[in-house]
Amino acid sequence: MAKILTNNKKARHEYFIEQEYEAGIALKGTEVKSLRLGKASVTEAFCQIRNGEVFIYGMHISPYEQGNRNNVDPLRTRKLLLHRREINKLIGATKEKGYTIIPLSVYLKNGLVKVKIGLAKGKKLHDKRETIAKRDSDRRIQQALRRR
Repeated sequence: MAKILTNNKKARHEYFIEQEYEAGIALKGTEVKSLRLGKASVTEAFCQIRNGEVFIYGMHISPYEQGNRNNVDPLRTRKLLLHRREINKLIGATKEKGYTIIPLSVYLKNGLVKVKIGLAKGKKLHDKRETIAKRDSDRRIQQALRRR
């Protein structure tokens, strides 16, 4: 059973998610405590591949209140832990035009912090409008069915 700590709500609005991967994340001790309290945000975060390793940038983990000097920079770059074949797939896909890697959510699984990342392609404005229109029509249909 996974407990979701933070979610990237903008991701599915801004991007088409082609594939999802589960990755571990290298954290310091006080970051884990702060995450367990739900004090994190991945809304502005993105991932990049450097030297055959995947890193997450812009993920904000608030400093732990009782952490004093053990706290680290809230926006520091963190390493994601993936299998080599998954990293190779991501390298190949990001070389294609328009693909990027974005974090979708951060959650606890068996006591370990995991990040769900997605291989994504950016949506154009008309795609976003189409998605909103479809969601509205689905909502109206559900409301009509409930009334009957």
